Amino acid sequence: MIPEAAIAYDFALVILTATVLGFLARKTNQPTIIAYIATGLVLGPVMFDVIGESQLVSLMSELGIALLLFLLGIEMKIDDIREILRPVANIAVLQTVLQTALAFVIPLMLGFSVQETMIIALCTVFGATPVIVKLLTDKDEASTLPGKIYIGVLILQDIYLVVILALFSSGTLGNPAQIGFTLGKILVLMSLVGALSLVSSRYILPVLFSRVADNRHAFFIHGLAWAFLFISLTAELNLSIEVGAFLAGLGLGQIPYREELKERIRPITDFFMVIFFSSIGLSLTADNLTAYWLEAVIASVLLMIGNFLIMFYLIDREKFTPKTSFLGSLNMTQVSEFSLVVGAIAVTQGYIQGDILGYLSLMALITMTASSYLINYNQEIYGKVEHLLRRFESDEKKDIELRRYRDHAVVVGYNPIVERIIPAIKQSYGEVIVVDRDPSSTEKLSRADFEYIYGDFNHGEIRKAAGIKDAAFVLSMARDMKVNHHILRDTGWETPVFLEAENFEDAAELYDRGAEYIMIENVVTADKMADYLELYVEDPEVFQEEIQDDLEAIYWGDRDA
Repeated sequence: MIPEAAIAYDFALVILTATVLGFLARKTNQPTIIAYIATGLVLGPVMFDVIGESQLVSLMSELGIALLLFLLGIEMKIDDIREILRPVANIAVLQTVLQTALAFVIPLMLGFSVQETMIIALCTVFGATPVIVKLLTDKDEASTLPGKIYIGVLILQDIYLVVILALFSSGTLGNPAQIGFTLGKILVLMSLVGALSLVSSRYILPVLFSRVADNRHAFFIHGLAWAFLFISLTAELNLSIEVGAFLAGLGLGQIPYREELKERIRPITDFFMVIFFSSIGLSLTADNLTAYWLEAVIASVLLMIGNFLIMFYLIDREKFTPKTSFLGSLNMTQVSEFSLVVGAIAVTQGYIQGDILGYLSLMALITMTASSYLINYNQEIYGKVEHLLRRFESDEKKDIELRRYRDHAVVVGYNPIVERIIPAIKQSYGEVIVVDRDPSSTEKLSRADFEYIYGDFNHGEIRKAAGIKDAAFVLSMARDMKVNHHILRDTGWETPVFLEAENFEDAAELYDRGAEYIMIENVVTADKMADYLELYVEDPEVFQEEIQDDLEAIYWGDRDA
């Protein structure tokens, strides 16, 4: 088979196998990352040995790590944890110290050498950010206090992760003095590049993306170009490409376009993730995976218990309620996929052998599988042990009231009608989130006294970011029936929803699906629409009387008009 055909065959086999195993993982409530690692194990030397590692696979795997860190940077919106930054910083610092110590003691007790133990400890201290954030988001718990604490700790941990990646990639871990010098150099250079990224997010990126936001292809390319600009910069500074990708994403995470960028970049990141985690499985032999299988099982159990107890102590120490301490701790019991990222780099640099990577892989598989069920059933578990946690209650322990969007108004699209009625909506509902994809409005909306999200409301993550399911009122000026269907499906029948339609037939369908009122521009003037909206937010009962004639025209009149 010619090389080009062989490469195509290998990639096709990897993607097909990952798709099948990913489907099974989702059906069993498992992270798809487990399916990707299993893909490499199935196709590699561990089982059928039909695919081997190639230079192309290695290159794509490295790009996969960089894009994962890039997406992680975009996820880091600093404002999201500002209100709990002090307790989260206290928890994160002590958690990193205590968990690193635990992660060092366990492999040392299990008979690993000091160098192997040091690498294992550094690999197993991170939380599984993408996996657990996805699980919490799916359960609508990412914006709860335990979720915020977990995500806040991860944000600070991720900075530690980037430093470790840069340190391992430097290849200069010869002696303590050399490590200290390298670490100092990495921190200085990271600070400079990070400052450049954050300054750009204030003065350069909003202008740059406002000019290309209306072209989805250019929008996507500019996002990737920004990532590779920083990757090239950090490569010139002898930092790892992961550092550059992360810092590039950090800047993009602070601008209004972040949600839409995440949606555009996530698919290509997911593709590279399949290749990267599959390549880890491909690089392992059955001997690698089973060399320390008993040690991996013992270490997994001890780490999960130890990590839970450490986090519970630290959250409880910050005077949060026992429920918050318990649920927040339950999120932190797994060995992260980043342990495999760091482990793979350590193998490449010659610090550890394949057997240790097999040990780390087995630990990741065990703990991520177990923790997925712990998170999916966290409320039920808490209900079973609530009586045992009462001993930790006291009058001085209370939870911080988070700024969480609930019973707010969501407005899709921005035009003169919306501009006119926004004050009345704010007065009635307090918080208003406007979602709009017109780049010409971005600068104005970014300075407004309400929350603004740039993006396409067809995207599920955009709707989640707007808190559509918890909204008390929804107004959409989009005539796209697909958008309208999403809104009515996500809100249900109890939430008043005002939509715009192009004709009577669409309007009748939307009424049948539960809409409160449908606006048809060629039937009702813009001023009349605004009058109706203002009337509703001021007095819904009077509004119902006023629109009765319109409703009868739609249901009993000429729908083809």
